[in-house]
Amino acid sequence: MPGQGHTLSSIGEFGLIDEIRSRFSQPSAPDFGIGDDAAVLTPSAGMQILVSTDLLSEQIHFDLDFGTARLLGRKSLAVNLSDLAGMGAVPRWFFLSLSIPANLPLETIEGLLDGMAEQAKEYNCILAGGDTCGSKGGLTISITIIGEQRPELILKRSRALPDDDIWVSGSLGDSALGLQLLSQGKRINSRDDYLLLRHLDPTPRCNLGVKLAKSGLVNAMIDISDGLLADLGHICEQSRCGAEIKLENIPLSPTFIKHFNDPETIPWSMAITGGEDYELCFTTAPGNHSAIKKISKTAGIPVTVIGKVTNSRQVIACLPNGNFFRPSASGYTHF
Repeated sequence: MPGQGHTLSSIGEFGLIDEIRSRFSQPSAPDFGIGDDAAVLTPSAGMQILVSTDLLSEQIHFDLDFGTARLLGRKSLAVNLSDLAGMGAVPRWFFLSLSIPANLPLETIEGLLDGMAEQAKEYNCILAGGDTCGSKGGLTISITIIGEQRPELILKRSRALPDDDIWVSGSLGDSALGLQLLSQGKRINSRDDYLLLRHLDPTPRCNLGVKLAKSGLVNAMIDISDGLLADLGHICEQSRCGAEIKLENIPLSPTFIKHFNDPETIPWSMAITGGEDYELCFTTAPGNHSAIKKISKTAGIPVTVIGKVTNSRQVIACLPNGNFFRPSASGYTHF
């Protein structure tokens, strides 16, 4: 590595490509990857390919002052892995494109790549190619990820049925609270590390997503990236149904609850509209409760029933006192 204090111009574009190549192993698949004009990929027998793309733009999706470049690299791939988890797919390959300001320290790019390589190794996802160019603005990270699954097991948003139970994995609201704390000046190595890391280093629920797909019990599923209300709304729109959720059933982490002195002051908007939880929201018939709990246990991720699918064509959130909760927005939107 060139070391601290160097800029991208000290190694040039092809030096950068060598830096990228050195961090990502190239096993037998892809058949042809980094170094050729295009990658040649071979899916497993009987599998269909799933492809998703996410673009992360500096000052829109991330702030380099909030955490290390390594954590940014991990998160950049995690948000793409989460898209595959939301459809029950197995990650296989990804393509990385970077638009980099000329004055960005080389050590930042090295840290970004190190974190991304860690995440790729953890989920056995292979870097198959990409592109690099300069930027006259901030850093932009674009990843296209490819996964696979048997066609009959792929989970979509469009198959929820009235009276289905609505489940979510993990806990909600931690990332939104972590972002609020980061915006207030909190940084890693404080008592708020759990919340900060839930925003800076989310865990995609790939293993749980695949197990749910293989079970054949789930009717519809989505990953929670823009906020529970917004993403559950996508299921309802695609399935031509509605939903009623009970806020008292929303899973909140002990750290989230402890941050607020009084249970009456829990910011429900943060929990259900804050976004970037990267948990799974899915629907299944009521009789599958025990089987879903068993899958949850084997995956090591808790799951919670938070409501029911309805015929109303509306997503309704109910407070513990029975009144409707009406947040100012359902979730994150760019425009």
